[in-house]
Amino acid sequence: HLIASNKLDYVRGKRPDVDCILCAVRDQNPEVQSLEVFRNKDFLVSLNLYPYNLGHLMLVPLRHIESPDELSEAEALGLHQLQAKTLAVLRGLYRPGGFNIGYNIGETGGGSIAHLHLHIVPRFRNELGFIGTIANTQIMVEEPSLMMERIQQAFNA
Repeated sequence: HLIASNKLDYVRGKRPDVDCILCAVRDQNPEVQSLEVFRNKDFLVSLNLYPYNLGHLMLVPLRHIESPDELSEAEALGLHQLQAKTLAVLRGLYRPGGFNIGYNIGETGGGSIAHLHLHIVPRFRNELGFIGTIANTQIMVEEPSLMMERIQQAFNA
């Protein structure tokens, strides 16, 4: 059996002792690892600590809210504009064949963090290899620190 254990502690409940992990990232709390690549007045963009694929990013409102219907009209427009910028950055860096974009809201909906965040997951043709078939595991083809640096540079360009 092949085991990908990088998220095992998190699933078992070993998490930083903070009220909200994304608020802690927003506040640059030293108790949490920050993978932030971009920030504007309303949102931050972060790599996912447990990515589904190369370039998996999360768009996070700075204001603690739990559902898209809590966004103001200005925030909703700002999120749309940031989503468009994020797609352009990822297309320029990685040339994906497509994307999965969405929210996981509530425990039943797959949400593990009660702070709204929009996932953007690049998808690539022929991305499934033997380890994905055998162990439902994805091999990352770029070191996360390099991915973070490249994405930060692209957002700031």
